[in-house]
Amino acid sequence: QVKLVESGGGLVQPGGSLRLSCAASVSIFSIYTMGWYRQAPGKQRELVAAITSGGSTNYADSVKGRFTISRDNAKNTVYLQMNSLKPEDTAVYYCTLATRPGNPPDVWGQGTQVTVSS
Repeated sequence: QVKLVESGGGLVQPGGSLRLSCAASVSIFSIYTMGWYRQAPGKQRELVAAITSGGSTNYADSVKGRFTISRDNAKNTVYLQMNSLKPEDTAVYYCTLATRPGNPPDVWGQGTQVTVSS
């Protein structure tokens, strides 16, 4: 059974940075599209960023230029570097795995809380 475990969330001041990590217990990690979603209180879950097996990336307009998704296939890990954080970035962040690019995720992590506040 595939399992995704996120880490790196926490409390940060506006303008600060955090790096989220997601370790996947799956064979042949490199073939999957990995993503990060988030859900803020009272709002729908939204895609933040995704990276395909070939390294192509896409981002939500609200995070372009501030967030960077990357992956280390040797470590079965995907990262989300978040810079210039804003209070509106406060949410639970979920790591996801999709078997095909463009398809909805097949596997979700348990989520990690990110709070941006002074």
